[in-house]
Amino acid sequence: MHDHPHPAGKNLRFAFFVNFVFTFIEIAGGIWTGSVAILSDAVHDAGDCISLGLAWYLQGVSDREANERFTYGYRRLSALGAFITGCVLIVGLGFVAYESIHRLFEPKEVRAGGMVALAVVGVLANGAAAWRLRSGTSLNEQVATWHLLEDTLGWVAVLIGGTIMAFWDVPIIDPLLSIGISIFVLYNVVRNLKKVGMVFLQASPAGFDVEAFRKEALELPKVVELHDTYTWTLDGERHVIATHLLMRSGTTREEICAAKGELYRLLRNREFEHITIETELEGEHCNSEFPPAGHQCDHH
Repeated sequence: MHDHPHPAGKNLRFAFFVNFVFTFIEIAGGIWTGSVAILSDAVHDAGDCISLGLAWYLQGVSDREANERFTYGYRRLSALGAFITGCVLIVGLGFVAYESIHRLFEPKEVRAGGMVALAVVGVLANGAAAWRLRSGTSLNEQVATWHLLEDTLGWVAVLIGGTIMAFWDVPIIDPLLSIGISIFVLYNVVRNLKKVGMVFLQASPAGFDVEAFRKEALELPKVVELHDTYTWTLDGERHVIATHLLMRSGTTREEICAAKGELYRLLRNREFEHITIETELEGEHCNSEFPPAGHQCDHH
């Protein structure tokens, strides 16, 4: 099978450079306004820069063809990038949350007007990048879109907080916003890390019901049983399955091919691209068992 470059690269590159430039603006603006809410989002954006940069780079690497060393190809590198990004974000958010809690007890004045101005730029910049990625079909694009939507929502919160502080002297709103943003982002990071963990632990693909698939197989002509089914996902999008199909004794080669063809069709519709189906007839030893010495199994 030959892999072809995915069109996601240009969109991810655009999102990366927008995020990269704006992160420096955000850090400078956070220091100038004295807002930990803005600095907390700057840490998040710095993590997004790593995420988008890795996504952009790994998108190209993951499209490389399989070889003798990596027989499944490089698909799982995208999950590795997500894991690294998640760890970086958790460390950064921990620092920001510590600083914000300290500010709760010792609120400091912030430049509300500067917060509002920077928030408007933040909504426009992150919104533009999210709009560019909105129609992407790859996992990298979808995850990046959610990151950018989170950023946009965070800036909407800063805009609201800055507007309130422009009229009322309530500096405690800034650290409260920072804590709220940190909790929201942390929740999504942990949720994504759980998905990455499931990929590396070789859990069944999300949404794939092994038992339901078995029942569909049993409805096919001459099929007696489906057993020893093993399935996992390479990157959350492309899946692998190996299974054994037990057919009635006397089933013809044409009937076996027809049953296997129908199973292939069902699996392709579920995003499986590496499919192994071994067949046995009733009375034969399955090769997952240890056959008696000298016994020769017939395989189809």
